[in-house]
Amino acid sequence: MKIALLGKGKTGSKVIELAASNPDISLTIFDSNNRPTREKLQGHDVALSFLTGDIFLEYIEEISASGISVVSGSTGFDWTPERLELVSKSNSPWIHSNNFSLGMNIVKEMISILSKANALFQNSEFKIHEIHHTKKVDAPSGTAKAWKNWLGHEAEMTYERTGDVVGTHELTLKTNNEEIFLRHEALDRKIFAEGALWACSQVNNLRPGLHDFSDVAKEALAKA
Repeated sequence: MKIALLGKGKTGSKVIELAASNPDISLTIFDSNNRPTREKLQGHDVALSFLTGDIFLEYIEEISASGISVVSGSTGFDWTPERLELVSKSNSPWIHSNNFSLGMNIVKEMISILSKANALFQNSEFKIHEIHHTKKVDAPSGTAKAWKNWLGHEAEMTYERTGDVVGTHELTLKTNNEEIFLRHEALDRKIFAEGALWACSQVNNLRPGLHDFSDVAKEALAKA
C-alpha cells in the first residue's frame, strides 16, 4: 500500500514509526518542504492527512484533483457544500474522523446501550468528563462532544488539561441507587496511527464520497 502522508506531527510521526516495521506499507511524506500537488499525489493508493484544518483546506483542491482516495484526521473545519463538492469531483472514497481509535468505536456501541437507560430507570443523569494534555486547544474535546451526540441525552460536560495526557474520556450514568462508569483511556498515540492505517486499508473498498470512520468501523463490527 502506497500512502501519501500529509503532516508528520504527533500522530503523523507515529504513522511513520508503524510503517517502518511494515514491509507492505510505502510512505511518501509531504510537508512544508515537499508540498502535495496533484501530480505528486498521483500514483499513491491513498492520501493520509494529519495536517491542521487550515493547512488541509489550503491543499484540498489539489488533493481532490489528484483523484486518489483520502483518509483525513484533519479537524477544525466544517464539511461545507463546497468542500463536499470537491470530494464528489474527486470521484474517490474519503474517510474522515476526529478520533481514529478503533477501540472508540466499540465504546460507541456501548454508549448506544447506555442511552436506553430511561427504559429501566425513572431517574437517571449523565456526566461526561475528559482529560487531555495542556497543549490541546479545544475544550471540551471533539471526542467528548461526539460522545454526547452518540448518547442523545443532556449530559454535564467537564474537562481537565494536564501534563502530556494523550486522552481520557469517561461517561457516568447515575441513578437513585447506582452508578455506571464507561471509561476510555488512550495510553499511546499509536492507537490513532493504527486506526488511521486500518482506515487506509479499507477506504478503497468504499463507494466514492465522504464516509465517517465510525460508520466504516461499525460495518466491520457488524460483519464480525
